[in-house]
Formats: sequence, structure tokens, C-alpha cells
Amino acid sequence: MAALLPLLVLLGVPGSRAQYPLDDRGGLGRLFDGIGGVSGGGATSRLLVNYPEPYRAQILDYLFKPNFGASLHILKVEIGGDAQTTDGTEPSHMHYPDDQNYFRGYEWWLMKEAKKRNPNITLIGLPWAFPGWIGYGRNWPYDFPDVTAYYVVSWIMGAKQYHDLDIDYVGIWNERSFDVKYIKLLRYTLDKSGLDQVGIIASDNLWQPISHRMLWDSELLGAVDVIGAHYPGTRTVPDALLTGKKLWASEDYSTFNDEVGGGCWARILNQNYVNGNMTSTISWNLVASYYEELPFGREGLMTAKEPWSGNYVVSSPIWITAHTTQFTRPGWFYLRTVGHLEKGGSYVALTDGRGNLTVIIETMSHNSSICIRPPLPAFNVSAQNATFHLEGSFHGVKSLQVWHSQLDLNSTKPTLFRNLPPVKVNGGSFTVELGADEIYTLTTITTGQKGSYPDPPLSQPFPLKYQDDFNVRNPPFSEAPNFADQSGVFEYFTNTSDPGDHVFTLRQVLTQRPITWVSDAEQAISVIGDFKWSNVTITCDIYIETPDTGGVFIAARVNQGGSPARLARGVFFWVFADGTYEVTGDLLGKIVLSKGLSGVRARRWHTLTLHTDGLYACGLLNGNPLWKNVIMLGPLHGWAAIGTHSFQFAQFDNFVIEAKGNP
Repeated sequence: MAALLPLLVLLGVPGSRAQYPLDDRGGLGRLFDGIGGVSGGGATSRLLVNYPEPYRAQILDYLFKPNFGASLHILKVEIGGDAQTTDGTEPSHMHYPDDQNYFRGYEWWLMKEAKKRNPNITLIGLPWAFPGWIGYGRNWPYDFPDVTAYYVVSWIMGAKQYHDLDIDYVGIWNERSFDVKYIKLLRYTLDKSGLDQVGIIASDNLWQPISHRMLWDSELLGAVDVIGAHYPGTRTVPDALLTGKKLWASEDYSTFNDEVGGGCWARILNQNYVNGNMTSTISWNLVASYYEELPFGREGLMTAKEPWSGNYVVSSPIWITAHTTQFTRPGWFYLRTVGHLEKGGSYVALTDGRGNLTVIIETMSHNSSICIRPPLPAFNVSAQNATFHLEGSFHGVKSLQVWHSQLDLNSTKPTLFRNLPPVKVNGGSFTVELGADEIYTLTTITTGQKGSYPDPPLSQPFPLKYQDDFNVRNPPFSEAPNFADQSGVFEYFTNTSDPGDHVFTLRQVLTQRPITWVSDAEQAISVIGDFKWSNVTITCDIYIETPDTGGVFIAARVNQGGSPARLARGVFFWVFADGTYEVTGDLLGKIVLSKGLSGVRARRWHTLTLHTDGLYACGLLNGNPLWKNVIMLGPLHGWAAIGTHSFQFAQFDNFVIEAKGNP
């Protein structure tokens, strides 16, 4: 088949050939700013930090190590805001105005690991949500722009002071309205703080209206360094071009990381520049390291969702990325001679200005280029011969290294990032025979490598018996392993007032609703375990800190996470500081299955046990039956969970799950 033939370079190949120049004599195109990934929006790297070595380091190498795997040029992270931002919550460095802690969460660790592998990597921070105190009770961060600017700049300064990380760019508010006064004040605050080298990206939403406003406001134009659009469908708008600013797809891709997703990514990487003059494309998300049943499961460049087994999957988008990243660097320039192929597909060419040339060709068809948001237009791609003519400073190039991938959806073993024999350039020309769903890189760079490690351990379900007394802690992280906060923030806590068995606990630390990005639950909830679990016994020590109004729960068969977590069904065992209990079929507490007196009081430790078996559930308090034979009306399977009745302090200890296996 033509699609499987090696690259042909002789001009005597039969059949028509379209002619494409690669020429720098008329000047160069735009400066290339790099390819990257997003950790956040939210909690998409949550399970990665729990991986044992050497598997965690291997995953990081596939993402960041130059000339090995994806070799990413950019890492964009969420500035945690304590609220649900897609797949979970990420903790803020300032839960409250008088609280600053630059060791919460895992984004600091991730940035340092990326920087360790690639000292030149570009680092970006962007808020999705904000702690509630910033808005003084209003769900809006712009009413007090000086407070918001102080909060964001503190994060940038903390990155440097505590982790020696230089943040290169900062955004405004992910996919939400921008405020011109705030952008100008943020620029002023950065400059006043000695951070004039930190660029501002705006508005991490659509091209408009930010582009139009910049054309009519010279101060705003000067404050913004990059116009960042999300899921632009490879197109820009005239106003954005007229600003003269860098244009980035500051979030893109967002589809499954199978061969279909790889094809989508290949088209985006080329055609964002060909069609839209975008000089950087950043994937949401970096690595699918969260429970797959959460929203947008498996939509990272690769998958690492089993720290308990060590299993991970290096998916096709890793190697599609390598076709560009291993043979270019930020600071290279696109040639002006880029474009579409006659019978479908596209090509781009980049140079370092010192004689090096990299050409990336993609022929992704409608079968392998369907993105989730928004879908790219379908193209039928035909087999074709494409002849490229090297002109200008490239005319003397004698040979090019060749790397090839083919995303054959009918094959269980696609060709990914295969190094073919070098191609000889005859008289400044070479011809490529192309089929559908292929990507070629032809380059003067000789350092490309398809890095590899021994196969990771086989995939395994979450352990049927799991326990955590929260005594053994990994210092760089504030969260307990495998708990995925969906509303509220659960952190390690040292209870110095308790000299007994509960010195080291897990504490829900928010007492105020954050400035949300989506509709967060009014309750705090953190899920854990296997979504397929049905019959389980969950035991946990609980400590209500708020008299009168405090309340906590443990739960089983929880069927929703992410933004829909507020609508979660399951079986929830609540106890309250007023001495009552409830059993509900939902997180909202509207489906009451049982209720009564428990004798629980605030500021005392109690042990809750929830047992589910078939259609029935029962609950124990301090080892004694409290209620039994409650018929569950909700889902037949789901996660285990802990949580609080509202945003309030509460502690958990000695958490144990025993499951009987999947239904």
C-alpha cells in the first residue's frame, strides 16, 4: 500500500506531483514559542505524585526529557484556588488572607521535576478559581483587583523564594470574563515587584473581545504579551492579527489519547500555524492521572492512573508531539512557505536561522482528526506525491533525517515515531509519497530518539483492602495518597492538642465557599477507590470541630465527581454535632433513607462504619449498630468518600476500606 511505502526521493516516481517551496529568501515567519501541556483545570495530575519509583520518574521523562519522548517546551499549571475546576480541587497557597503556604499541592513539585529535565522549559501559571476571601463573599475576583493582583503575584514570588522557579507567564482567569482594570493593575503590580520579565496572557478564552479591546486601548495593548485562545479550531480573527502580539492556542486538544486523538493532535500542531498563525499550542491535559470515570477521562497526552500498580500507558500523542518538539526549539522561526497539501493535509517548516531545517508533514483524515471541542472539519485525504524544493539558505542541504508515524485505525500496532533511513536531496528537491493518516518529520537535526523503558507493571484494580492512618507522609505533598478532592480541600494535619491516637489526621480546611469556576457542591467531598465497587465496608474515625452546626459523612457507591459532584448519588452516612444522624441517597441530602439520634457530639472522636451488601446498607457508631437494613435507592456501584456537611473544619483518621470485589 502507498501509505506503507518508505519515503521516496527520486524525481522519477510516476504520477503527478504537487510542488512546494521551502524558502527563506523573502524573510522568515513568526517566532516559534513551543509545544506544551496543562497540569490543572483541575487536579489532572492528582494520582501522578503517588506513583512509586522508578515509574514516576519514567512518566516524567516521557513528558519532559529532551530528545526522549514528548520533550515538551512548556508546562502550564493551575494556580490552585480551592474549588472544583474539572476533575477535582487544587489547594490554594492562601486559603485565607493571613495564610501563606507555598508547599501545598503537587504543582510546585511537578514544575521542579520538569525544570530538572529541561532547564529551559517555559513555566506558566493560571487561576481557574480563587479563595472566597478575595471576593469578600462575592463570587467575583475583580471587585477588588488590587487584592486579586496581590494574591497572584504572591504565588509567582513564592515560586521563586521557596522553589527557585522562575514563572515566565501568568494568565487572568481561565475561560471567564476578563477585566481591563485588573489586567493593567496586574501589569503594574508585577513591574513594581521586580517581575517585569513575567509576561501576561489574556484572556485564555476566545479571541474576542480581548483582541478588539486591545486595539482601542494602548495601555491594555502594552500590558498583554500573548493573546491566548482556547480550542480555536486552528483559526484566528483579523483583530488578533492586527495587534501584532503573539497568538497562542493556550489550551487545545481535549480528546481521548488513542490513535484518533493522536490524529487530532497532529493536525492541530501543524494547522494552528498554517491557518491561524499560532506559535504555541498547549494540550489539555498533560497526563491523564485522575480516576478515569471523572469528567474527560483519559484525555491527557498519556495515561498514568494506577499508582497502586505502577502501570502507565505511553499513548500516541506523546510520539506525535515528538515529531515537532524533538527537532525544534522555542526561538526558532517558521518559514513563510507553509501551507496545505493539494490532496489533504498540511506542512510546516521551521529553522533556527543557522542552517538547520525541520519540516513536519501531516495527512490526517476525517477518520483520525475528530476533536471533542470543537470538532475540526473533516477532510478526505488521497494518496499523493509531494515534491519539496529547498531554496535560499537551504539549497545546499544534501540529506535529511526522517521520522515517520502512521495512525492506522484498523491496525492494533500503529507505526509510531519510526526512524527511517536519511533522505538524499537531489538538486535541492525531494519527493514524499504520502498516504492518509501519516506524519513525517524531515530534519537536519540528528539527536532525535524514541526513548523507552521496560514495560511497566500490568494494570491492576484498586486494592480490595486499603487503609491509611495518615501518619506516614510524603513531605512535598499536602494531600493523602489516592484521595481525590471534589469540593473542599483535605490536607494532612498535626493535631498538637491531642496527645493520644489522633495526632496525625486528615483535615478539611475550608470554612468559606471559594470563588468558583463551575457549580461546586455546598458540601466538601473527597472520593477514593474503584468506581466499580459495590459491596464494601468503610470505617473511619471522625472529629467534628464545629459545635451545633457541624456534620460529617462517609459514603459508598458515589457515582459523580467533577462539576456534577453536587448531584452525586450513593449511600451517605451523616452524623451531626447536634446528636442526630441521617442516611441519604444523595450528597444534597434530599433523599433521606433513615434518620434518628446518634449521641455524636463535636470535639470528640467517634468511629463510623458503613457496610453495603446488595440492596441493603447498615451503619455502626463506635462499633455498635446504629441503623440497619436500609434499602439503597441509588447506584449499584461507585467510589468510597469522606466529607463534611458544609465548608467547615473536620478531621478524619484511620480510614479503612474492605471491598468484596466488583459486582
